[in-house]
Amino acid sequence: MPARFTFPFHYQPHPLAREAVADLQQHLRNQTDWTHDFGHDEAAGVGAKGKMFGVLVVENENGELGYLAAFSGKLADSNHLPGFVPPVYDVLKTNGFYKRGEREVNAINDRIEQLEKSDELAAALANLARLEQQSAEEIIAEKAALKAAKADRKRQRQEGKESMSAEAFAQLEKELAHQSVGRHYDLKDLSRSWEKRLRMAREELAVFTDEIDQLREARKAMSNDLQHRIFAEYRFLDARGETRDLTDIFAETIFKTPPAGAGECAAPKLMQFAYLHRLRPVCMAEFWWGQSPRSEIRKHGHFYPACRGKCEPILGHMLGGLKVDPNPLLTNPAAGKELPIVFEDDHLIIVNKPHEFLSVPGRQIEDSVWLRIKQQYPEATGPLIVHRLDMSTSGLLLLTKTKETHKVLQHQFFKRSVKKRYVALLEGIVDDEEGIIDLPLRGDIEDRPRQIVCYEHGKTSRTIWKVIGREAGRTRIHFWPVTGRTHQLRVHAAHPLGLNIPIVGDDLYGQPDERLCLHAEHIEFIHPYSREEVAFTAESSF
Repeated sequence: MPARFTFPFHYQPHPLAREAVADLQQHLRNQTDWTHDFGHDEAAGVGAKGKMFGVLVVENENGELGYLAAFSGKLADSNHLPGFVPPVYDVLKTNGFYKRGEREVNAINDRIEQLEKSDELAAALANLARLEQQSAEEIIAEKAALKAAKADRKRQRQEGKESMSAEAFAQLEKELAHQSVGRHYDLKDLSRSWEKRLRMAREELAVFTDEIDQLREARKAMSNDLQHRIFAEYRFLDARGETRDLTDIFAETIFKTPPAGAGECAAPKLMQFAYLHRLRPVCMAEFWWGQSPRSEIRKHGHFYPACRGKCEPILGHMLGGLKVDPNPLLTNPAAGKELPIVFEDDHLIIVNKPHEFLSVPGRQIEDSVWLRIKQQYPEATGPLIVHRLDMSTSGLLLLTKTKETHKVLQHQFFKRSVKKRYVALLEGIVDDEEGIIDLPLRGDIEDRPRQIVCYEHGKTSRTIWKVIGREAGRTRIHFWPVTGRTHQLRVHAAHPLGLNIPIVGDDLYGQPDERLCLHAEHIEFIHPYSREEVAFTAESSF
């Protein structure tokens, strides 16, 4: 029995949880009560058919152990399947307010669609477009005629001035002025006439568009009201019996309002069911089953922590009253580690950063390469970090002692003239020998610090790779990152559209191990003052 409950955002599954998972996975392979295509057999390897499952080992009042099972969202188009806990609130309940509200919103949608596709609306739009075109053409023609008449009057004045008597020329001037006023009034009359006709056409069109706008406003108000009522129905218990709803929980977050799908993940469902039935939570684990999503990295059968965006605020409340494992992310992993200096001169420093060592101070942990060097050289205007390595990645890291040196080296990084090579050990065999991975990346807003592949909003991310060895079912590989995005090499290795094999020890995109086997082993650049190309290498320890 574990002494404390699982910290759900960073954990190694307890043996009891692993046993429960093995039992549930066997059930998923053999059950015949429902059907769902998890996409196991699809060659593409990405889609939306996989599902996150969770188990919660519990103890009843008699001291007997068992486990609860849950899935995130819906499965087989249902919220209720035999052997799985129900949702915290069932929005699919036939006679519930949500389904009634959904039917009312759908009725409005049908009326909007009916109006938008009506022949009368089409005729009113066409009539307005035709009149606008005709009015524009006639007004342009009238203005052209006005301009031509003005030129003709100018000609008549010039000729009259040369050939007429003063009395006759004065009479001509009077007639031409009268013509000018008349033509300007003609243009104004034409414009007013068209304004009236266009106003009538727009009023005819507004009979339909005003109703559509009113229906849309009504739909928006109904949807907002429905959403707030749903948030209020999602009420979550903690171990002390205290209850909070989604609106209350997320009011304290940067989101202020709950994101879509909040409360539908496996972990909150499991905890809620346990509390409602007086079952003491012992330990938990969540795993992915089936095909990977298109953007996130989810490997079939792998364990994953609870998501940060949706689950962290909810579970932060639900874990109240439980003895929970400490958050390992609050412990300084660099404590007691040395920071070897590979090279140093009057301008720059190169260190061989150990794994699990921050490049710069973090939110909770200040100890870092930057702080260590700053303490070692208190008189320097630096140190200034030129580039960064992930905390879990080891290898060569470049710092400068002065702002001038930093500026020069930053420019080299900006121009991508700095050459960097990484070595990694992958958790499987790569069949090809070399290639280029080009997958755009952006941060996962709902589960930071994870990165996802996104062709719509992601930034260009390109990696050159080459296999340098295969050993004991693993692949040793070189990476040359062309760009420098967060977690670029880790995602490009693990994603199904990349190498589809995570780096050994990658606790975000693969499976935890003794360490992340990714090392920045080589760097080349032009020295800011000698102007000579310099290169440094530090072999990996794995």
